[in-house]
Amino acid sequence: MHAITIPEPGEPEALVWGEVPDAVAGEGEVLVEVVASAVNRADLLQRQGFYDPPPGSSPYPGLECSGRIAALGPGVSGWAVGDEVCALLVGGGYAEKVAVPAGQLLPVPKGLGLVQAAALPEVVCTVWSNVFMIAHLRPGETLLVHGGSSGIGTMAIQLAKAVGAKVAVTAGTKEKLDRCAELGADVLINYREQDFVAAVKEATGGAGADVILDIMGAKYLDRNVRALAVNGRLAIIGMQGGIKGELNIGALLAKRAAISATTLRARPLEEKAAIVAAVREHVWPLVDAGHVRPVVDRELPMSDAATAHRVVEESGHIGKLLLVTS
Repeated sequence: MHAITIPEPGEPEALVWGEVPDAVAGEGEVLVEVVASAVNRADLLQRQGFYDPPPGSSPYPGLECSGRIAALGPGVSGWAVGDEVCALLVGGGYAEKVAVPAGQLLPVPKGLGLVQAAALPEVVCTVWSNVFMIAHLRPGETLLVHGGSSGIGTMAIQLAKAVGAKVAVTAGTKEKLDRCAELGADVLINYREQDFVAAVKEATGGAGADVILDIMGAKYLDRNVRALAVNGRLAIIGMQGGIKGELNIGALLAKRAAISATTLRARPLEEKAAIVAAVREHVWPLVDAGHVRPVVDRELPMSDAATAHRVVEESGHIGKLLLVTS
């Protein structure tokens, strides 16, 4: 089979499309013939040598994919060869085939194309597990999403609106904010021109955000705490703004607030399976009904993954970039 390999960490040109040994389904796994994968910022970190795959997992980038089941490993039931699926991966999505634990498979939602389905697993599992399973966003509450026009952001807007929450977003251009508004965002904040703390406070009558979904990390830590409402919950899922910040414990105590920080990739299989099962139960009906859809910026050949990485690094996209096999 062919896959994107990284012989040496570096710039996007470090991504090489070449022949590699075929993937094989092990105990409890299925072999998926990949139709498409999607680009996540974690893939960029892996390419740069900063985010190695967990021991024993595929060395190729790609944390989600869509395709057709080509083979069932020992002990797998409930799936059949030929089923159209999408999957949450620990790696290996940038390839023609990938072995996937059966608990991380999802059927392709009704009314959604097989290629488009590749844009769902990572963002939906990330948003659902953090905003709903951990931070427990409720109807009538306010969610602040940093990077509202990203793949994560566009999904968070839709899911929060689907449960009856108010959504504030930050983004860096009018075009991106306009797209967030089309998806249902109520409060639009240009982080280049506005103080998001003041903007959120003004939009909530001084209360602040009940839940904040943050991709920035250290750079936004102090301001995020100031933007929280009493009993607010800050969910950190990225560190684009650094890994070390100063936390005012007094402010956190005064608001009786909570901070969580998670990643998906290194979680045990049973935890990932539980998240995928929750997504299938709670989110898939919304996708089936057309209330929630992936936002896809563009599709590129998987062999041209370098171009996709450059686009994501420049942050000129809205939603997800998909890599399609030939």
